[in-house]
Amino acid sequence: MSRPFRGGNRRSKPLPEGEFEAGIVDLAEDGRGVARIEGKVCFIHGALPGESVKFRYTRKHRDADEGETTQVLVASPDRVDPPCPHFGVCGGCSLQHLASAAQIAHKQQQLVQALRRVGKVEPEAVAPPIIGPTLGYRRRARLGAKFVDKRGTALVGFRERSSPFLAALESCAVLDPRVGEKLRAIGECLSELSIRRELPQIEIACADSVALVLRVMEPPTVADRARLAQLAQEHGFELYLQSGGPGTVAPMTPPASRLDYSPDGSADRLQFQPTDFIQINAAVSQQAVRQALAWLRPQPGEPVLELFCGLGNFSIPLARSGARVTAVEGDAALVARARTNVQALGLEIDFHAADLFQPRADAPWLQAPFDAVLLDPPRAGAEAMMPVIGARKPGRILYISCHPGTLARDAGLLVHGHGYRLVRTGVMDMFPHTSHVESMALFERA
Repeated sequence: MSRPFRGGNRRSKPLPEGEFEAGIVDLAEDGRGVARIEGKVCFIHGALPGESVKFRYTRKHRDADEGETTQVLVASPDRVDPPCPHFGVCGGCSLQHLASAAQIAHKQQQLVQALRRVGKVEPEAVAPPIIGPTLGYRRRARLGAKFVDKRGTALVGFRERSSPFLAALESCAVLDPRVGEKLRAIGECLSELSIRRELPQIEIACADSVALVLRVMEPPTVADRARLAQLAQEHGFELYLQSGGPGTVAPMTPPASRLDYSPDGSADRLQFQPTDFIQINAAVSQQAVRQALAWLRPQPGEPVLELFCGLGNFSIPLARSGARVTAVEGDAALVARARTNVQALGLEIDFHAADLFQPRADAPWLQAPFDAVLLDPPRAGAEAMMPVIGARKPGRILYISCHPGTLARDAGLLVHGHGYRLVRTGVMDMFPHTSHVESMALFERA
C-alpha cells in the first residue's frame, strides 16, 4: 500500500506535455492509482491497480509526480461505473469507480499494513468487515454554500476535487436522499434571498425529521424568512439559524421536532442537537456498537471505563448490559446531553467532562479500578491515554478508530510498552466510496 504524496509548498517543476502510458501497480491511501515510471512514483487519479492507462501530468516534484487518467487502455475487473454523475469533479468521494468489495479489501489492507508498519504489531485475527448501504447513507454533513454571480445561482454541496471551489452539484448520491436529491432546490431558494452572499454553510442532520442549520452572517429579512419557510414546507425540512458559535443555533420557527436515534437498533433513543457529533452511517454504527459489546464481553456489575463517550453512543448499551460504566468526554455540552439521555432512560452512568489529551493522574474518574476500557477517539488517536490505561492494567481494551495510522501508533504502545496482545481487528465501512477508514481493535493482557 503506497502512501499518497502531499506535495508541500515547493514550486512544481515544468510539466511534460502530451499523454503518457503507465501500468498501475498499487492503490494509494487516498484512492489514486500508483505507477512507477523510470523508477519514480506517480500518483494517478482515476486509475486502479492492474490497469494500463493513458494519463497527463498535473504536477511534478522531486520525490513523486501526480497525474490524471485520460484513457483506460486495460480496465481492472474491479472497475465499475460511478453511481454519481458528479464523481471526479466533486471531492466528496474518491472510490466510486471501484467495486464495493474491492473498496473494503483496500481499507482492510490499509489497516493491517499500518499496524505492521507503524506499530510493529500483527493482529492475531482479522474480523469480517462491517458493511451497510453504500448510497444514501450519510445522515450528517457540513455543506458549503456560495452565490456565484456568473451563474446567477447559489451552489450547495462539497468542494471540487483538489480545489477550494464548490462543485456545481445537482444532487449527492451518498447523502440521505431527503437532502441529497434536493440540493438544486436548496440552491434555488438561497439564490432568492437578500442574504444570499452571507450564507456560507449548511449543516444537515437526519433522523425521523431532517434538520438544516443555515450559517447566516446577516439576519434574514421577513421576506427571506418567508421564502425559507416555503422551502421547509415543500421539502419537509426543519430549519435552524446559526448567527455565531454553536450556542447560537436556534430553530427558525420554534418549537423544533425532536432529533433522536437508536445507538444499537434497540428501543433506546438518544436525543441530539442538529450540530452534535453523531456517526454519519446509522446502519454501520449500530452494527459497530453490537460488535463492540460482543468483543468486549462486559459482565453484570463489572466496572468499565469509556473514553471519548460523546452523547453516550456506546455508554447506554454498555449500561444496558449490566456493566458499571464511567464515561468521559471532552465536550461539556455533550456530557450534559448524555446525562439527560441517561436519566430519561432510567439508567445510571457516571459521566465526567475532562481533557483526554492532557489527562490528570488525580482525576476522580481514574481513582476507582476498572476491568475493561472502551475508547472512541478522534483522528488524533489517544496517545496520551495509553500510559494511563496501561498502568491500570485492565484485562480488555476495545479501541474504535477513525484513522489507521494513529490506531497503529497506539497499538504499538499497548503491545510493546504495556504487555497487551492485539487479539482481533477489522474495518467498519462507515464512509463507502471514500478513502476514510474506520476500524475496531480488541486488546487483551498477554
